[in-house]
Amino acid sequence: MDGAPSRVLHIRKLPGEVTETEVIALGLPFGKVTNILMLKGKNQAFLELATEEAAITMVNYYSAVTPHLRNQPIYIQYSNHKELKTDNTLNQRAQAVLQAVTAVQTANTPLSGTTVSESAVTPAQSPVLRIIIDNMYYPVTLDVLHQIFSKFGAVLKIITFTKNNQFQALLQYGDPVNAQQAKLALDGQNIYNACCTLRIDFSKLVNLNVKYNNDKSRDYTRPDLPSGDGQPALDPAIAAAFAKETSLLGLPVAAVPGALSPLAIPNAAAAAAAAAAGRVGMPGVSAGGNTVLLVSNLNEEVSVYGDVQRVKILYNKKDSALIQMADGNQSQLAMNHLNGQKMYGKIIRVTLSKHQTVQLPREGLDDQGLTKDFGNSPLHRFKKPGSKNFQNIFPPSATLHLSNIPPSVAEEDLRTLFANTGGTVKAFKFFQRDHKMALLQMATVEEAIQALIDLHNYNLGENHHLRVSFSKSTI
Repeated sequence: MDGAPSRVLHIRKLPGEVTETEVIALGLPFGKVTNILMLKGKNQAFLELATEEAAITMVNYYSAVTPHLRNQPIYIQYSNHKELKTDNTLNQRAQAVLQAVTAVQTANTPLSGTTVSESAVTPAQSPVLRIIIDNMYYPVTLDVLHQIFSKFGAVLKIITFTKNNQFQALLQYGDPVNAQQAKLALDGQNIYNACCTLRIDFSKLVNLNVKYNNDKSRDYTRPDLPSGDGQPALDPAIAAAFAKETSLLGLPVAAVPGALSPLAIPNAAAAAAAAAAGRVGMPGVSAGGNTVLLVSNLNEEVSVYGDVQRVKILYNKKDSALIQMADGNQSQLAMNHLNGQKMYGKIIRVTLSKHQTVQLPREGLDDQGLTKDFGNSPLHRFKKPGSKNFQNIFPPSATLHLSNIPPSVAEEDLRTLFANTGGTVKAFKFFQRDHKMALLQMATVEEAIQALIDLHNYNLGENHHLRVSFSKSTI
């Protein structure tokens, strides 16, 4: 997939007997195909699309889902050519096929009962939506999208892919009116509480060409499609569990378009989503329901990823503890981000516990202070539903985000404060518009973890308690 983007694509490893029509069909879901050159002796072809944007969409999609022709994987990359110059007398057959296919596609474009050529389709008329998901802290599966968007009409096809490190989807309705209603109601809404935000636009495509039914693409009008060689079909057991959980999904349609409350998918559905995405490697344990983690070589740093409710240090193994989070999603986040991190010179291990809750000792029973309840801790960051803190959850990093800094505290004060945690401050920068916030970079991730443990909620005076979290930025 290397090379600068071009509307001309170079296709390699084609089966010997493949036809022009099959090669053109690869490009049709993404936009108008304007030229084709087959190099039969070399098992290669060049395909020219009307726009560079359509070619980029096509390359990105096929980098996530390997294209197959006649059950054989083929390879698509940008060509060095910016346009395809072909000798039409030698290439007559290909040109005739191209014209025929384009004519059929144009005639079959269902746009509110009228026939319009693809170039005349304005984005607002398209039955296809392009969906980008921001703040994706929990996996979002094809089934979750189908469940949400089906509220606005029959969903015919969905294709999911990753572009610019963002999860995206193309979703096709039977009628452009449904697409318009879904966009009005869902754009800017959150799938899960305070995260997984939907950004929705109309696609320039008017028809999606789905080759396989699996966990990346689905054509609901053609249940007979294969799952594709090397394409993992969705596990039927997971699909069934998922359908059961997501049937709980309540999506109130507000009187004012766009004024929906968050799309409240319950924790169990989030767990099913995680399972379907293969993120949960713990057989027999439901991540959605389980809020308890078993952590070895631990400190309270786990509270960056959720609100710690209770901690029980194990009597026979003092370097291990059970930690109960506020919900299963928080325990999953803490496990994903903290397992394998280095702290106090040791690698900490985080797994889901078989215990569902941490029991407090019975009244009058002395457990040597090994169990503590943090239910009312001032360190909780996620108590408020919809808190902005949900959008600022990042893996441990050497760069820390500082906030709630009083005006009297200078850069030198903060550098000294953080150096006193035993590490080296490599860089510091106040936010240009807001001196209440700053970025501070320690020499290593381990030093940053230590500084966060020591200084989050530190009293800087003037009733300002310093807030410290990991940052995705670098200085």
